[in-house]
Amino acid sequence: MYGMEEMNADGRARLIRTAGCIALGGNLVLALVKIILGRLSGSLAVIGDGVDSCTDVGIALMTVFISGIIERPGDAGHPWGHGRAETTATMILSFIIFIAGSELFRSSVTQLTTRNFSVQISTTAIVAAAVSIIGKTLLALSQFHFAARCRSQMLRANGQNMCNDIITSAGVLLGLGAARYFRLPALDPAVAMGVSIWVMKNALSLLWHTNQELMDGGSDRKLYKKLFTAVMQVPGVSNPHKARIRKLASRWDIDLDIEVAADMTVHAAHELTDAVEQEIRRAIPDVYDVVIHVEPAGHGGHHRTESYGLNAADIDDDKHPDTASAHKS
Repeated sequence: MYGMEEMNADGRARLIRTAGCIALGGNLVLALVKIILGRLSGSLAVIGDGVDSCTDVGIALMTVFISGIIERPGDAGHPWGHGRAETTATMILSFIIFIAGSELFRSSVTQLTTRNFSVQISTTAIVAAAVSIIGKTLLALSQFHFAARCRSQMLRANGQNMCNDIITSAGVLLGLGAARYFRLPALDPAVAMGVSIWVMKNALSLLWHTNQELMDGGSDRKLYKKLFTAVMQVPGVSNPHKARIRKLASRWDIDLDIEVAADMTVHAAHELTDAVEQEIRRAIPDVYDVVIHVEPAGHGGHHRTESYGLNAADIDDDKHPDTASAHKS
């Protein structure tokens, strides 16, 4: 039952560090290749693509650094552990992606307004863009592979950033090809502008989801349904309510109240809570902690004035948990 937790605690940081090292080495090679070939060909677009890969080198260094933080156990200063370091890094990454996209947008607008186009594009520049696409594709696949294995939002974001780079390099390749073979130099900055808008949109989406996690909001309704279903599997337990699920990096921290018979001993109630926790961990993977408050049956109504937590009725309504009423018992 706890094998996945042990992997998360001991092996997850190693997987993230491995993914970071792969990204670091791959982006470093690509950056050097693109900058060298860009200088040889005289293509500013390829040099700019190489500079963008230098940014990815910095991101990879951050990933390796963060992997050493999230594996630290909880302490007096961080009783919930250090998993949120990954969330913080993901937010920083979203800002980096947005800045890169906005800079590309600015450069595109400048070229379009000044009409400072060049059709003297060498084959070397086109080869550099093609190499970038192939290399970034392999790196993105590796990041998504490790992200799936260790459920890392940071690695998923890094993989998405590399997908953005693939589209960027494809836009560069298309623009260079058009400039060289079809004499349509304006297509280069026009394609780059479309790419920049797409990159900034992805960055804002990533920032939104990361902020939801930091605000302890946005949990999936299906997750709450799994929680309530698991609780009701335990005989002697009723009315799970005031449930709150928040995300800590790739894991879930769960609080809820349950009701048991009013004449039950403390020992018996404790045994029931252990059974409830086991059912929850079976139903929901990667649970960090479960806190269960026990109340005597029929006592839940006194919480009507409290404005936090969900019960089964909130989830059954055709509403999102964020807009459902807090507690209707």
